[in-house]
Amino acid sequence: MIPGETPIWLAALAGGAAMTAMVAARYFLTSGVFAFATQRRRPGLYAGLGVQIAREIRWSMLAALIYGAPTGLIIWGWRHHGWTQIYSDWSAHSLWYLPLSVFLYLVVQDSWFYWSHRAMHRPRLFRLAHAVHHASRPPTVWTAMSFHPIEAASGAIVIPILVFFVPIHIAMLGVVLIVASVMGVTNHMGWEIFPRWLVHSRLGGWLITASHHERHHEEYRCNYGLYFRFWDRVCGTDRGLSLRIVADAEAHRRSAQGVRA
Repeated sequence: MIPGETPIWLAALAGGAAMTAMVAARYFLTSGVFAFATQRRRPGLYAGLGVQIAREIRWSMLAALIYGAPTGLIIWGWRHHGWTQIYSDWSAHSLWYLPLSVFLYLVVQDSWFYWSHRAMHRPRLFRLAHAVHHASRPPTVWTAMSFHPIEAASGAIVIPILVFFVPIHIAMLGVVLIVASVMGVTNHMGWEIFPRWLVHSRLGGWLITASHHERHHEEYRCNYGLYFRFWDRVCGTDRGLSLRIVADAEAHRRSAQGVRA
């Protein structure tokens, strides 16, 4: 715990170091869990990708610093100086606002990601920054945070800005971060972890999972969203699901049915 009377430069340094370590730990935990699941469910999927994965981890550690540095200072400012709209008293707002705040944060984050991501595909920005992410061919569970510092910074500013304007309970902020971590990893893992009944349902038609995001990595000029397909649909950039992942999921389902029979 960093005392409130700590000079702001020292609080930024200490808090940033602590949060960077936490972001890195979250990355290794989340990606590690899904890497284990991939090895069990799709053995050999990442065969021969050791050099690529090592590169992804290096870029991700740099991104962890960019995500963690401002967050540490903001958390210190919230706890000791009331800088933000984060709250810890469950009665500060109505209970119905708890899930609404999570949804608001995800919608804003998704909207910013769509437009900034689409901008990253302009030739100059792509060569300068976004090419780092697309160097992962195919993407793996370790790709989710593999960003050039410019792209990492563009994504790192969203939640730190939101907490100054949109009230959110500290536990609900944790939910937002969990959703971001899990979806970031599962969207890049190269196979579909979510059930067929969800992916191919009406609800699934508005959500982004690996089946949808993989097509972005296959064709580049489509499927730019993060959580929801709203902007892709409105802007005509939604090209549906990856045929490879859909076929893989169907083959795996039939194989599992054959084993049970």
